[in-house]
Amino acid sequence: MNFSDSEIVASIMNDNGFEIIEDISLSDVIFINTCSIRDKAEQRVKNRLQEFKFLKKKKKDLIIGVIGCMAEKLNTKFFEYDCIDLVAGPDSYRDLPNLIKEAENRQKAINITLSKEETYSNIIPFRFNTNNVSAFISIMRGCKNFCTYCVVPYTRGRERSRDAESIINEAKNLFDEGYKEVTLLGQNVNSYRWRLKDEDINFANLIERVALVSPSLRVRFTTSNPKDISDELLYNIAKYDNICKSIHLPVQSGSNSVLKKMHRGYTREWYMDRIEAIKRIIPDCTISTDIITGFCGETEEDHKETLSLMNEVGYFYAYMFKYSERQGTIAYKLFENDVPEQIKKRRLQEIINLQQKLSFNSNLKDVNKVYKVLIDSASKRSDEYLSGRNSQNKVIVFPEKGYKIGDYADIKVIKCTSATLIGEVV
Repeated sequence: MNFSDSEIVASIMNDNGFEIIEDISLSDVIFINTCSIRDKAEQRVKNRLQEFKFLKKKKKDLIIGVIGCMAEKLNTKFFEYDCIDLVAGPDSYRDLPNLIKEAENRQKAINITLSKEETYSNIIPFRFNTNNVSAFISIMRGCKNFCTYCVVPYTRGRERSRDAESIINEAKNLFDEGYKEVTLLGQNVNSYRWRLKDEDINFANLIERVALVSPSLRVRFTTSNPKDISDELLYNIAKYDNICKSIHLPVQSGSNSVLKKMHRGYTREWYMDRIEAIKRIIPDCTISTDIITGFCGETEEDHKETLSLMNEVGYFYAYMFKYSERQGTIAYKLFENDVPEQIKKRRLQEIINLQQKLSFNSNLKDVNKVYKVLIDSASKRSDEYLSGRNSQNKVIVFPEKGYKIGDYADIKVIKCTSATLIGEVV
């Protein structure tokens, strides 16, 4: 989502006479787009600011701004860094040209106003991905769920959906420009709602309309909250070949007591019911997830329940983290961060080890199968090989054989690792 926001910011700046350059030493304005989801991300930003101090010393007129979630969270505290000239929250990007003018007059400029309406629906993002294969389309902003560990409702504001027609038109324009794949983005796409004339559009309706732009346009989405994913959506995914057969369904924990404390809005039983529905309605669908270990009060039994759920689902991929306490969240205010760091690390490693086995087992089932692969890059290890993804969002590497980035190729999987499928052109 930060990548999508960066494309919006770039478009706004480009429309106001600025251009994007690769050599940072030649910049007149530098923006640091930030995330507050985890402490590690914040620490990286603070370390980067130390580097920018040296740039500022060499170029006195250089304007440096912090934008995004961390800007919303820390606001004026960023001005404690002498090199920072402006601060802008996620809903203030349209105001960046004005903030720059203030900064040029040696004023500290800030706008962290959160909006109930802003979706940037009329802005055509500047596409950083120059291979013209895949693009992101933001369909909504903010969140209304208030999970106890999460800062998003406080840094990105309340949930609001974007005009459905603008989303469909953006997908059409991207396809006309030669893009082969779009990913619909939202903190919880399943709660998308828009009133279009006399019709209420939900996410299942929206993704169907985007799929109908062209059967040659692949459609992906992220992220889904398990409490809201519907059978209607699953049947639409199954109905259209160009809606990719891969669902990211964050579970966070396999323990009901932890899920309740996290305020996730579902139980283990509800989650597994949704998993069963996915496997029944879309048999060839892969499922990935997010897992947080070491949340406040998590016991060894809770941890084992997470491991057992992972085994039961058989995820092909997972984003795995140990709990990072975030100031301002409900958990920070109400719960004690009482799981020792060493226990968090050990539990996280057990989760990682298990997921590596699950990923390998998932990939092993694909050996000798043939997949339609959208080529999106050269292989990182050899220019003689290309890399792409199948509908199930698995990376497949195969010999170049005259294909190029942006092509589709039918690839037979001949072997695998836990992370990659290796194939040959059929």
